Formats: sequence, C-alpha cells, structure tokens
Amino acid sequence: MTTIDTAAPANGRVRRVPGQPDMWFFVFFESLVFTSYFGVYLYYRARHEQAFLRSQSHLTLWLGVVETIALLASSWSIARSVQTSRAGDHARARRDAYIAAGLGMVFLVLKVVEWVRQIQAGHTFTSSDFFQYFYFLTVIHFIHLLIGFVALGVLIYQLSSPARRDQELVETCATYWHTVDFFWVLIFALLYVVR
Repeated sequence: MTTIDTAAPANGRVRRVPGQPDMWFFVFFESLVFTSYFGVYLYYRARHEQAFLRSQSHLTLWLGVVETIALLASSWSIARSVQTSRAGDHARARRDAYIAAGLGMVFLVLKVVEWVRQIQAGHTFTSSDFFQYFYFLTVIHFIHLLIGFVALGVLIYQLSSPARRDQELVETCATYWHTVDFFWVLIFALLYVVR
C-alpha cells in the first residue's frame, strides 16, 4: 500500500497556485473567448492580407509600444504588491497597487488618444475590416481593464485595514490584472507587430 506524504516541505513553505480557484476557471474561460476572437481575426487576415496590411500601416507603432510598456510595468508593480503583502508590508503593498492603477490609467488615456487620432484620420469601425477588428479587440480589452480597476480597488481595500486583509483575495485580484495585461500583449502582437 502506498502512502502520500502530506508533511510540509523542509523549508516550511507549501506550494500552491495563488488566488482562488474560481478566478482560475474564469481566466481559463476568458482565454478561450479571446483565443476565438484571435482565431477569427487571423482567419480573415489570411484571406485579405494586403488589405489588412494597408490598414495596419495607419497604426502608430510607438504608441502601441508605450501602451504595452505601461501595462507590463503595472503587472510588475502588482506582482511586487502581492510579494510585499505576503511579507507583511501592507503599506508598501498598497503603494505598489496604486502605482499599478496609475500605470493602468496611463494606458487608458493613451488608448483613448489613439482612438481619437484614428477616428480623426478617417479610420472608423466601418472604414475597413482591419479597423473593425482593431476597435472590437481594443474596446473589449478596454472593458476588461475597467473591470480590472474594480479588482485593484478591492485589492487596495483589502490591504488598507488589518481587519480585512485576506492574502488569497489580494492574489485573486492580482491574477485578474495579470490576465488583462497578458491579453493586451497578445492583442498588441496581432494588431501592431505581425506583418
């Protein structure tokens, strides 16, 4: 008969996936949804490659790069927030969460500026198939990012009082934020980089 050793590891740390299992189910489901969006985009892009390339050339690559850097920096900051929260430095964890939210706001402002610039140049939702996908994917991501701000608000609220501190909830909120950032990296690659 085989027995399973359930004793804690020698260093006293138990390895586990951060956050709540429900969030990981949600992340998996959202990944399937976004993958289907990406698949449809790639299918139509392959069928109309030259038209997509012409429309894609109107995007401002440096603006997309700055947006991506802002979100990656926010992910780094929220990861630091989780780590410092685990270490018990909740004031610093809260500060890092505010930095992540600030960087997320930079992304939102830049995205709105980009949309306004494209619309003023005549590149609207109905001007081409590429811009239909561009607006659809970026607006869907924008909505997910707004929900991410709610998650960051919950995270900051959790960290602001010893009576409310719940590390698992902090990690769950951070997981959502990382997921939204990850989706942006994929959108950036598909819309701005892939030629």
